[in-house]
Amino acid sequence: MNNIMFQGTASTVGKSILTAALCRILNDDGISVAPFKSQNMALNSFVTEDGNEMGRAQVVQAEAARIKPTVEMNPILLKPTSDVGSQVILNGKIFKNMCAKDYFGTKAGLKDHIVEAYNKLQSKYDVIVLEGAGSPAEINLRENDIVNMGMAEMVDAPVILIGDIDKGGVFASIYGTVMLLEPEERKRIKGYIINKFRGDEKILQPGIDMFYEKLQIPCLGVIPFEPLKIDDEDSVTERFDRKAEGDIIIGVLRLPYMSNFTDFTVFELEEGVSVRYIKETEDFEGIDLLVIPGSKNTLKDMEYIHNSSLKAGIYRAHRNDIPIIGICGGYQMLGETITDEKGVETVMNSINGLGLLEIKTEMEEIKQTTQITGNIMLEIPFAKNSCNLKVNGYEIHMGKTYLMGESTPLIKLQDNRLDGAINAKKNVFGTYLHGIFDNDELRKQILDNIRKKKGLDCNNNIDYAKLKDMEYDKLAKLVRQHIDLEKIKDIIYNS
Repeated sequence: MNNIMFQGTASTVGKSILTAALCRILNDDGISVAPFKSQNMALNSFVTEDGNEMGRAQVVQAEAARIKPTVEMNPILLKPTSDVGSQVILNGKIFKNMCAKDYFGTKAGLKDHIVEAYNKLQSKYDVIVLEGAGSPAEINLRENDIVNMGMAEMVDAPVILIGDIDKGGVFASIYGTVMLLEPEERKRIKGYIINKFRGDEKILQPGIDMFYEKLQIPCLGVIPFEPLKIDDEDSVTERFDRKAEGDIIIGVLRLPYMSNFTDFTVFELEEGVSVRYIKETEDFEGIDLLVIPGSKNTLKDMEYIHNSSLKAGIYRAHRNDIPIIGICGGYQMLGETITDEKGVETVMNSINGLGLLEIKTEMEEIKQTTQITGNIMLEIPFAKNSCNLKVNGYEIHMGKTYLMGESTPLIKLQDNRLDGAINAKKNVFGTYLHGIFDNDELRKQILDNIRKKKGLDCNNNIDYAKLKDMEYDKLAKLVRQHIDLEKIKDIIYNS
């Protein structure tokens, strides 16, 4: 098998981004390549063309490889629904909700599904670039491991270890990781990469030489730190704490079970626009648009809003005529009530919503997962000329929403269903479509409306798909310049 696996000394060391980089580099060199991660834990997910749910990290990697994402690239997705439990997505569909103990007891039985998914990919592509999770040195999790060294053993993959120098103690973390592995596992490690380096690499070289004297494992690259406009893997991200602000501020509620914050990445790429994740009352100050994001546990997040200062901030923004948009779970929260009599998300039977849209939502056990296209049915007050505008997105939700009173449907979908609701008088709308802001023309109209209100020039609209592709090229160029690519290709084909 022609493959290679990136494992890390810890979470957030750069495994996902370097996997994406190598996918783009190999594709540039004429090699058919696909990413693979057996198990992902994240609240950011995506729906494939055939209606399967998978982690967004592998979507980014597939885009970097210039191929369509398929669920075989991420056969197991864990979506936390509480502090101790997760919804387990297997091959793109709900398997069951499980606590950590039950899941660990089930992992051994999932190996056949993982190998089957991997083999399907391997039959279509020349090279598979695998990504691990966390660290292989988490020895308490070694039994029945399916995502780090256990995965490498299943498909006989050589391993490159990644260390993040930004965290400090990079040589100690790499050395400690290797030494906690079993002898047979150590043999799989063919080299290491130091990521997020700042400064003069010559200063680092003595450490690299001394490390090789202790462990004959070569350094295959030192990657400089460089900010990139590429989606993060999960909610462990620096974006929530960014303080820089532009002429336009998009406020997004930071909820405990917030999902798919990647819905707002595109705003961060617009000139003069910043995204502020709101946790306290004072965070509402100066926002131009308020977005209530998706949620993996809508009722618990709604309860959190009721019991925090966020509720007063939302109503104050509404009184000040700040446009409010709800996405998926955020759309449900805008309504009158959310009921969950079947216990889909929680033991609460029902909870009051914000009452900003005349809708009610009932949770259902069947999850809607669909890529979809539709047309906006009427003009949005804060997006002029939006009537009949074509939009694309994807649905991931377990509730059904019913419109009442003055709320009217927002989008007619290609399958003749109606999506979302709008109350023009209240300057509020909601939709189930994730990725709604990725539609360039709708986003431009929303932002230009704000610009006109503030006396700002209306900028040219960015082409989001083109901009993403340029960032993958930028990432690939950076990594190519700082790794031993020939050695890595030798590891892929000859290990």
